Amino acid sequence: MRLSLTTLLGVVFIITTNLAAANEYPKVRVETNAGDFVIELDASRAPLTVKNFLQYVEDGFYAGTIFHRLVTGFIVQGGGYTVDENAKTTRPPIPNESGNGLANQRLTVAMARTNDPHSADSQFFVNLADNDSLDPKPSRWGYAVFGKVISGIEVIDDIGNRATRATEHFQDSPAETVIIEKMELVPEPEG
Repeated sequence: MRLSLTTLLGVVFIITTNLAAANEYPKVRVETNAGDFVIELDASRAPLTVKNFLQYVEDGFYAGTIFHRLVTGFIVQGGGYTVDENAKTTRPPIPNESGNGLANQRLTVAMARTNDPHSADSQFFVNLADNDSLDPKPSRWGYAVFGKVISGIEVIDDIGNRATRATEHFQDSPAETVIIEKMELVPEPEG
């Protein structure tokens, strides 16, 4: 059976398109002592942020970090401090991609930062509710959304409803420490 050049080019285009789509939406499994959840990243809307996050994942940076901030009905934040509440050394901050069209809605994942809009490095947060106040406005930068929790929602809801306590360094830390044990890229299914 002979295929025409047009048919072959069409097959190559389909394969290339499928591979590009898979790379645009990589998935990361977050294993914690409270259970696991999976984040689907959006590299088409937040390419710099996703690249930065995946580099931290690949480096094993998040293993042993904690969710150090919990505001019930708002966010749960982590990815920068050890169990002893020591800040981990990060790479330089990345540009803010908050104007990418993604909103801080329930279960989306965004970059944490200081008042400097371009200060995000490793820390991220999961929105526990629709948080429109974190989206960009014409007069100010927002918080860059780069993914969403697609499985393990019950784990996020459990963490997000835990009691909090003040520690030496944090005002709203989960009373029972939530440790990120491991993060890994979820392999794409073959076929």
